[in-house]
Amino acid sequence: MTDVWLGQPAVTPELAEEIEKLGYEAVWLGGSPAAELAVDPLLAATERLTVGTSIVNIWTADPKQTAESFHRLESAFPGRFILGIGAGHKEATADYRKPYQALVDYLDALDEAGVPKERRALAALGPRVLELARDRSAGALPYLTTPEHTRTAREILGPDALLVAEHKVANSAESARTMVQRYLRLSNYVANLRRLGFTDEELALPGSDRVVDALVLRGDVDTVAAQLREHLAAGANRVAIQPLDDVVETLRAFAGRI
Repeated sequence: MTDVWLGQPAVTPELAEEIEKLGYEAVWLGGSPAAELAVDPLLAATERLTVGTSIVNIWTADPKQTAESFHRLESAFPGRFILGIGAGHKEATADYRKPYQALVDYLDALDEAGVPKERRALAALGPRVLELARDRSAGALPYLTTPEHTRTAREILGPDALLVAEHKVANSAESARTMVQRYLRLSNYVANLRRLGFTDEELALPGSDRVVDALVLRGDVDTVAAQLREHLAAGANRVAIQPLDDVVETLRAFAGRI
């Protein structure tokens, strides 16, 4: 299955409708959507498209309010919303302490509020949070990864869990490097990339060509589509394309190709 990953402000009802018409299964909304989960217009504009958050930040979104929003969406659009949650980045959160336990506490609160395990997923990179995603949610939403990470994640998650692998696609080298530099300033992504075999020298700003090429795909449609399919071969249920340039044109180019 092929999905789309975009920052929430970029996804209008009109774009959601176009994404559905192009045959994509789901759109994942980044940018720490608020607890109000104001995605009703996107669901109302489409008929079958799944909408998911990737992710709601546990430090900024009250779990009770998030659960209330989930139930509102589930009542109006049954089975079409997935609540993705995560601990974000310590560089962006003053209260960032013991993120693993904070995730556990947030999941406990969602349990108490009746949010079903199968309707939520976790932003997970390292083994411990992947195990938590397996045990306490439908699965994992890894971001800024490679097919090698997807393979390891599937081994940890087991055969049945949801695994949505996001991957970026760009037209220009400048767009690719600018995006990667943003994430090389965030320690959790850097730690995960070290686990994948990248060296400190490669991960130092501005990032080596090998790092940029691994994290942002460029080239002709057939070549990039084949690279995206590597995530599916490695065990992902879905690969979510994040276009960095010419969003609609890129999505049209890859529709039905993965």
